[in-house]
Amino acid sequence: MDVARLTSSLVRIKSENPPGSTADVVAFIGEYLDSLGVKNRIISHPGGRDNLITTEPDPRLLLCGHVDVVPAIPDDWTHDPYGGEIAGGYVWGRGTTDMKGGCAALLIACCDLIESGVTPNVQFAFVCDEETGGPYGIRSLLAQDLLLPRECLIAEPTPAMSPAVGQKGLYRIDLSFRGRPVHSSLYPLVGKSAVMAAFDLIGYLRKVHAHPFPVSEDLQPLVMQSARIFRDIFGIEGGDEILTRVMFNPGRIEGGEKANIVAEQCRMELDIRVPWGCSLDDLRKSIAEHAPDAVIRETNVAAPSLTHPDARVVRTVSREVERVYGTVAPFLQWAASDAKHLRDKGFDVAEYGPGDIPTLHAVDERVSIEQLEKAVDVYRGVIREYSGDPSPAGTR
Repeated sequence: MDVARLTSSLVRIKSENPPGSTADVVAFIGEYLDSLGVKNRIISHPGGRDNLITTEPDPRLLLCGHVDVVPAIPDDWTHDPYGGEIAGGYVWGRGTTDMKGGCAALLIACCDLIESGVTPNVQFAFVCDEETGGPYGIRSLLAQDLLLPRECLIAEPTPAMSPAVGQKGLYRIDLSFRGRPVHSSLYPLVGKSAVMAAFDLIGYLRKVHAHPFPVSEDLQPLVMQSARIFRDIFGIEGGDEILTRVMFNPGRIEGGEKANIVAEQCRMELDIRVPWGCSLDDLRKSIAEHAPDAVIRETNVAAPSLTHPDARVVRTVSREVERVYGTVAPFLQWAASDAKHLRDKGFDVAEYGPGDIPTLHAVDERVSIEQLEKAVDVYRGVIREYSGDPSPAGTR
């Protein structure tokens, strides 16, 4: 089975999150690894939230991917989002980019090496719950000390020539504001509006966003290189500001009872991305101070993280990307992934994987077959390095 067909097979196995069940796709991967003679174990959680790890002795590199995907509504798709169609040089469907294509490329790279007589000295982890930041995926495996190597490659989609070596912090919270209702004709002189309290916090966050945080001298070149990648590949201007400012989104607000009643309650879901140089603890305190009547529930929290460019896993992945593409430019992510949990536990992590990133989480998500095949080539070289095989990286 080639990498395009394996990607297609994975896409056809639904693993939407929510609801979050990965049991079927994990079972499929387990059977594939069994066929290669790779020992593996499935760790199950309620609702079919399954993870798979391999259990070969003394692995030197962790290869990781999540197999849950965001939901897809098929109405506007050119191809069935769960059909895994191969057409026009692409594999189409939900999860092709994020990130079943990357998972397939890891598995094919492993298969190629085994068939060539190399024993991959790696541990695989295919996990659930990444899309919702839930507790049953990578965090569960870390809590149980089931992930052995301290160096990790995650097959998250990245620009073809750009491994990701760091990501901004994340502070995701639910806030429940309480007001003091009176007749609307008396407000704002009398009463207290829960809705306005939410808007007041948004106003404060606008002020926080207005001021960039200084980055260290050694991080500055990565910030500027990342800004160029944002502009040239994603068409996003102001990448340096994205990476150095607090970014925030009140993704959902609901509250109030009627137009003629001052709102007694309001709930807001708030997503905040935290730059390097910004203290997460200080930000927490300032938000609590500017929302004194709100109950704050933290749902996903992680400090900004970075793997040093001189770390072995970054150097190895970068070398293989440069071999395949002729150039390499590591960058910093503005979004978050499971890398944040691994780095928090002391892992060196690089992220690199195939994908048509503008279609990630979007209608007509797809991945090019060429990029899948080149990812396999990169992964083969990385696995060879950690398996102590002296053969040329591009050979099979």
